[in-house]
Amino acid sequence: MSVRTLPLLFLNLGGEMLYILDQRLRAQNIPGDKARKDEWTEVDRKRVLHDIISTMFNRKFMEELFKPQDLYSKKALRTVYDRLAHASIMRLNQASMDKLYDLMTMAFKHQVLLCPRPKDVLLVTFNHLDAIKGFIQDSPAILHQVEEIFRQLTETYGGLSAGEFQLIRQTLLTFFQDLHIRVSLFLKDKVQNSNGRFVLPVSGPVPWGTEVPGLIRMFDSKGKEVKKVEFKHGGNYVTAPKEGSFELYGDRVLKLGTNMYSMNRPVETHMSGASKNLAPRTQENIAPNPLAKEELNFLARLMGGMEIKKPSGPEPGFRLNLFTTDEEEEQAALTRPEELSYEVINIQATQDQQRNEELARIMGELEVTDQPRQSASKGDDLLAMMDGL
Repeated sequence: MSVRTLPLLFLNLGGEMLYILDQRLRAQNIPGDKARKDEWTEVDRKRVLHDIISTMFNRKFMEELFKPQDLYSKKALRTVYDRLAHASIMRLNQASMDKLYDLMTMAFKHQVLLCPRPKDVLLVTFNHLDAIKGFIQDSPAILHQVEEIFRQLTETYGGLSAGEFQLIRQTLLTFFQDLHIRVSLFLKDKVQNSNGRFVLPVSGPVPWGTEVPGLIRMFDSKGKEVKKVEFKHGGNYVTAPKEGSFELYGDRVLKLGTNMYSMNRPVETHMSGASKNLAPRTQENIAPNPLAKEELNFLARLMGGMEIKKPSGPEPGFRLNLFTTDEEEEQAALTRPEELSYEVINIQATQDQQRNEELARIMGELEVTDQPRQSASKGDDLLAMMDGL
């Protein structure tokens, strides 16, 4: 496991989240002079993206993120994205948030699988950052935040060896290994099978710095080439035209990580048969988590650095539906397999009172409620928060 994987995982998943939200906000966009109070306008879309990106690239939050550390559970990371998605006037219910997270994770899993070289996961990250910069061209302050993270990425990962990048890629694939959720866009493009597993291509450019397969060279004990043997590889490979740029501005060459929703194509998710019967996933809900305290500390540190902007005044926030209709959203919530639910995590964290109070305070600041809650002690708040993770 690489201790330098978390920033890449967070930034790439965050980039995919912004792609999806931008596409859905545009689809539900209403001209400003015709919009009702509960309908989206172009101004609202920009405001939501700006608020989320500003929170996502908060300096203190990024400082915690870039500290060498192991990856934590899917539930812990899901909690961070849940809070991040609600860092603006936008509100998502459980079913839409589930769909959003499914799309994010499957998209990035596909990109990691298709990376020609382990190092290219960094180019995928830069593609996401390039697109994010496009969302905030009219906001120099937020643009500066993103460019600072770009420089930090270059400083942190620019000198890593091929072996270290391979370890990072292995860590990412281990994180994604049990996820086989079918995505309509992938199914239509025939890059995903009906069981939710991706199809690896047998054509296209080979990794930069390598040769097209089809030739075996044999050498003697002195290193002299003594024989060549050609073979049919069964694919349609070509030499890579050039290496992608790792500079702040440049041609990445690699298209993985660019916005696949820019064509305004509808995207649905479906549970595959394999995903419906995942024993490890069910076990995660039932068995005590040995990393419970560390995950709480992780969440407290990370969320302590996030600046959440609450809706000002009487404005309750706008609800965004990631489904075509409200009925589809309600049906998705009812039919989602229990083992794929992120609502419950069974952990015991009642011994460290100081940490409990700190985490309860942080979660209280980030919590968004549609109805007034009854008064409760900090301990009760913490237990309620645990039930909601």
